[in-house]
Amino acid sequence: MNDPVKVVLAGAHGHGRHHLGNLRRLTHLGQIELVGICDVRPAEVDFASPLQSPDLGELLAKTGADVTVICTPIHTHADLAVTALRAGSNVLLEKPPAAGPSEHARIAAAVAETGLACQVGFQSLGSSAIPALRSLIADGAIGTVRGIGGAGAWERPSAYFTRSAWAGRRRLDGVDVVDGALTNPFAHAVATALALVDGPIAEIETELYHANPIESDDTSCLRIRLDDGFVITIAVTLCATGRSEPYLIVHGDAGRATLVYTQDQLKVELPDGSVTTTVYERTDLLENLIDHLRTGADLLVPLSATEPFTQVLDAVRLAPEPSPIPERHQVVERDPESGEVTRRFLPGVAELTARSAEELALYSELDVPWTTVELRVADTPVASYEWRPDLPVTDSPRPYLHPVRTLGGVAVTQLRPEDHVHHLGVGVAISDLGGANFWGGRTYVKDQGPTWLDDHGVQRHLAFPRLDDDGFVERLEWVGPGGRLMAREERTVLARPIDGAWALDFSFTLTNLTGAPMEIHSSATKGRAGAGYGGFFWRAPGTSTGRTTLPGDEQAVHGSRSPWVAMAGTTPEGRDWTLVFAQTADDPWFVRVEHYPGVGQALAWDRPLVLESTLTRRVVTAVIDGRLDAASASAVARDLLR
Repeated sequence: MNDPVKVVLAGAHGHGRHHLGNLRRLTHLGQIELVGICDVRPAEVDFASPLQSPDLGELLAKTGADVTVICTPIHTHADLAVTALRAGSNVLLEKPPAAGPSEHARIAAAVAETGLACQVGFQSLGSSAIPALRSLIADGAIGTVRGIGGAGAWERPSAYFTRSAWAGRRRLDGVDVVDGALTNPFAHAVATALALVDGPIAEIETELYHANPIESDDTSCLRIRLDDGFVITIAVTLCATGRSEPYLIVHGDAGRATLVYTQDQLKVELPDGSVTTTVYERTDLLENLIDHLRTGADLLVPLSATEPFTQVLDAVRLAPEPSPIPERHQVVERDPESGEVTRRFLPGVAELTARSAEELALYSELDVPWTTVELRVADTPVASYEWRPDLPVTDSPRPYLHPVRTLGGVAVTQLRPEDHVHHLGVGVAISDLGGANFWGGRTYVKDQGPTWLDDHGVQRHLAFPRLDDDGFVERLEWVGPGGRLMAREERTVLARPIDGAWALDFSFTLTNLTGAPMEIHSSATKGRAGAGYGGFFWRAPGTSTGRTTLPGDEQAVHGSRSPWVAMAGTTPEGRDWTLVFAQTADDPWFVRVEHYPGVGQALAWDRPLVLESTLTRRVVTAVIDGRLDAASASAVARDLLR
């Protein structure tokens, strides 16, 4: 039983060098014999003469290794772990164990099938600080615990994100990788927090961002809510200046405990001012696995214990693509000779992660400017875009622009007015797309009138392929009732200066995903004359007085196919505004000014519009301080689409 355990290392470069150092130590202690290295590149080893091959199955067949240490890219873990287990080798699997629940389940099935062990390399869970802190919580030493906050702030150069083909990627060649700050470098923060609590996860909220030009996140936070309401927040970044040790704060109503998990240091603070700091021992996870094989000792991090972490990783995998942080919020360092970017950091981000841990809050709840999307013209903020709307389902939740302002600061949009609470600034809304209500409110039913139906859809943000001060490109999905994916949209919104004002250039392409022709209806196509609304829509402020339309009154412009229409009004403070709308299509205009002020397209004015494949529309709106007459508005409109 005391003979050296035969070990194969899969992945000897990168973080694998850490494992080589540990294998050297254990070799000198007589505990292991390194009999093989599996890698696509040869590795230099000065303490053993292992066989080397890129084929793990071949290595295991030749060496009969008792243990395989897997330290390879995340998306290869499942295949290699299953190969090792079925070859009769126990596994130490580097974190994260798998790129998703299905891959995790594959490994678990191989563990059950073979009866062998799979230990996951969350090193922090080998610390005696974990059971000590669990006991402290259970004993009520810091009172009733209301939550755990975690923070981590490291710096990484630009080269870190290009060090390998999978670095900074969410997918590679169509395969999930899920590399990112939360799931890789700070995975220990998530796993350690989860190891301190019991009970199933009820909800996971994620906020993913990147300052570097990568696919995955480098600055992120999440909130985990358990079934009993217990909350865990983790806020991390790879865009700090310098490195601070990551930590967890356990918030109790009679004290607090702070665990610096990289140092196994636990500090307990009580209301009487007493502070106790203890540094605990840590057991090496490979040594624990060897002890398990020799004596039956319990594994410290069995695969089954990491299922909650994989659930969190899957929430990150399925989350919208990380949002880019505009460069004006960054400090960018460049090589003085080549001009290439060498590092990006976010001023104050370390303090921000600390605030999150203290307040158990997400970045978006801490008034961080780069968590919002704001359009600017000549450095003047002109519009805010809400891409994570918190709205009731009856509003048909969807992203929207609000407030939109003139260069002089006059607000020209309204959000959820009392007369129509489902009117949301500026956006795209359709009252009936394939039987689903993407407008909000009641659905008009033929021969019955407006009726509350359980038919509301939602527009879900997927990604910002481009995001900058002058606008963005956004990908969305349109999901009907019951979770039915009905359409995908690509939306482009740009803010550009025009003479003395600015223009909002709004275009969208809607793609039918149902596999069959889909009809777009309006209330008018069902019998409500004049109610042909549906498409681009702008809700102007109902508090404005003296509202007028151009080139004619409401009766003249409503339903017209003019290339442009305009609306003007006066704020309660006496400030005038004008909106000039120009379109590239030939849709009738839906215009209201007397009952409420609103302008939009009528995709289905008096008959259904059949969406076979794709539908593209573009409306450009001049946002102007002051009132224009018809001649001036016409001149503006002529220039808008150039």
